[in-house]
Amino acid sequence: MEAYLLDWLTLLARWAHIVVGIAWIGASFYFIWLDNHLETAPDPAFAGELYAIHGGGFYRAQKYRLAPDALPPTLHWFKWEAYWTWITGFVLLVLVYYLNAELYLVDPQVMKLSSGAAVGIGVASLVVGLAVYEGLCRAPLGERRLALALLIVFALFAWALTQVFSGRGAFIHFGAILGTIMAGNVAHVIIPGQHELVRAKEQGRLPDDKYSLAGKQRSVHNTYFTLPVIFTMISGHHAMTFGTRWSWLVLIAMGLAGALIRLWFVARHKGNAPAWTLVAGLALVGVVAVMLVPRSQGNSQPVRFSEVKQVIDSRCLSCHAEKPVFPGLAEAPKGLKLDTPERIEAQRLTIHQQSVLTRAMPPGNLTGMTDAERALLDRWVRIK
Repeated sequence: MEAYLLDWLTLLARWAHIVVGIAWIGASFYFIWLDNHLETAPDPAFAGELYAIHGGGFYRAQKYRLAPDALPPTLHWFKWEAYWTWITGFVLLVLVYYLNAELYLVDPQVMKLSSGAAVGIGVASLVVGLAVYEGLCRAPLGERRLALALLIVFALFAWALTQVFSGRGAFIHFGAILGTIMAGNVAHVIIPGQHELVRAKEQGRLPDDKYSLAGKQRSVHNTYFTLPVIFTMISGHHAMTFGTRWSWLVLIAMGLAGALIRLWFVARHKGNAPAWTLVAGLALVGVVAVMLVPRSQGNSQPVRFSEVKQVIDSRCLSCHAEKPVFPGLAEAPKGLKLDTPERIEAQRLTIHQQSVLTRAMPPGNLTGMTDAERALLDRWVRIK
């Protein structure tokens, strides 16, 4: 019953996370698009304006250079989308990775950790990532040097996480670090700056434009982080990305590719998109795809099905059965069941991909599948 309830909690948390994430990303993308499409306004009080049509109606959006002469009675804020995205994301991190640390977070072949130590390191990585980012943003580096510093720091985080956690755990924590930074930008810079702008108007002071500039900078950072974060979220469904010894390079390359592609779209809004950003982003994806091309072993000795079934029964069946016996599992992961010869045969290619080519299964090699057993499964698929 506990495993069943955990499944429901995970389902609801994931559903909520996707819904509020869509709201946050949608608002973020829209305002970046809006800022980059503003045209010169006839009134000098405005930084720009835009006419649009949507849903059968015409809209006119105007942006003040700093603030209106008088504050309106109703002022809409955009913050809870960000806060709830982080909250639901952290809940998911706890439900999936921290409550099942020995299954999804710890890999003894990478580093032997207790579940408690792994969870502690995971939480600490979020705090350290946010602190390092804040320190770099507040340092007098300039935009180009800041971008280079962030690239180096994030590359180091990607490498370090893969030296501590399982590939899947490393990828999701890299995304969680970026997500924490993004929510922190909203909570610690964008919203406090907007509060200061409102207070200045209420007190009859001229608003300081440093708050507007800081808010714009962090909003732009957030939009560049979005695609890398989404990649880490979906990579858990594709073991080829995190199941390789070069997973840290994959993480860096795909994260950089996402940022470059998003950079191209943002620049395209302004009508001056440099082609190299899109080409470089897509090229990085291509390089990763080539790097991850499956390579099987060359042994061609035939394999009896009884040998295969013995490996599956001893290494996979605790999870992938009609009634899993592994603690915390109410259902076979992804509904994949390997408890009959027919089901094993039907999943030949999946078994090969997950256990041989990416070595992602068993997670953290909990059941101790040997290299000889992986080689046997490889021959079983190739020679049949």
